[in-house]
Amino acid sequence: RRAEMAKVSQLIDDEVFRAYATYAAIVLVKMMLMSSITGYFRFTRKAFANPEDTASFGKGESAKKYLRTDPDVERVRRVHLNDLENIVPFVGIGLLYALSGPELSMALLHFRIFTGARILHTFAYLIPLPQPGRGLSWAVGYSVTFSMAYKVLKTAWLL
Repeated sequence: RRAEMAKVSQLIDDEVFRAYATYAAIVLVKMMLMSSITGYFRFTRKAFANPEDTASFGKGESAKKYLRTDPDVERVRRVHLNDLENIVPFVGIGLLYALSGPELSMALLHFRIFTGARILHTFAYLIPLPQPGRGLSWAVGYSVTFSMAYKVLKTAWLL
């Protein structure tokens, strides 16, 4: 049991793993904030998906007008969905990558570029910035995840 605890302690002391944990936490918190932003937009635009959510604005027919879609709410929801599609793979592949023994400088480069690209993608989507800004920020983050996956596969399968 002590040997297992020593291994966990060594992992926590590993600079690459700590960098991974830091940047994974940043993008996960960013993704979680999208839920709050969606709620904020729903409330301020009075655009709800469920009848029970409209109760504070009226009952019956008067509340039904709040059961609607709103372009701003849908835009925020799309950002959140895009985060789910990109951050979840980054977290899984990033962990495998961190455990594959990369150089700290290369790991930091991957983690920082991905994190910056996801934050830029959110701003590009919400403001909205003209294309190709959003598309490029998505592609950069996606490429980083593929680069890490390639390194993991190359290390594990000796590609």
